[in-house]
Amino acid sequence: MTPSHPAPPTRPRPAPVTWLRGAGSWIRSAPGTYIWLTALFITTVIVHQMSPDFEEDFLRQRSTNIHELSQDPVRVLINSAFWIDGGEWLPYAVLYTVFHAPAERRLGTLRWLAVAAAAHILATFVSEGVLAWAIRHGHAPATAANTLDVGVSYALAGVVAVLTYYIPHPWRYVYLFAVLVIYGVPLVTSATFTDIGHFTAVLIGLACYPLTRHHRHETKPAPAQ
Repeated sequence: MTPSHPAPPTRPRPAPVTWLRGAGSWIRSAPGTYIWLTALFITTVIVHQMSPDFEEDFLRQRSTNIHELSQDPVRVLINSAFWIDGGEWLPYAVLYTVFHAPAERRLGTLRWLAVAAAAHILATFVSEGVLAWAIRHGHAPATAANTLDVGVSYALAGVVAVLTYYIPHPWRYVYLFAVLVIYGVPLVTSATFTDIGHFTAVLIGLACYPLTRHHRHETKPAPAQ
């Protein structure tokens, strides 16, 4: 018999290669999150090329304020989700990776998108509705109808909230308490229309519990012939 030779030892991959493969796998597992994040990066670069006065006017036309919502609500609701007021992209890259990506991985892209869209749209209408009421009753100036209001924070708040259902016990209640404190304290202390919008988005995310339940269809065995 020919003596068998031991297989040569496999050489471990360099750490950077392993890290890049892991990062690529993570990004592929949450495609919607990183496509959205890429779009935000591109629009942020565009904003950085604008003068301050032009930037404010440009973003105001894509703002979900009362004036723009009354003119073309569908356009501004979509457009406002792709621009960041302030031009700081990196914090959103961290937040999307920490919250959006895990939510998309657990919910699936369509359910995750439904939660984010519901929080973005419904919280916008609630907060702007409260602002319209305040203007009508003299609690806010008429110029507030043109307030600059773009960004993705309502969608983020909704996704942060829906992740509550994926936190194991007993940490789930600690997480939920932290979320309610973070978004509830500004509502009590300042109560701006954006604070109302953020807390509304949290409630919407919590109301999306049915989307976190994956119904598996079990196949019943065929009756014996």
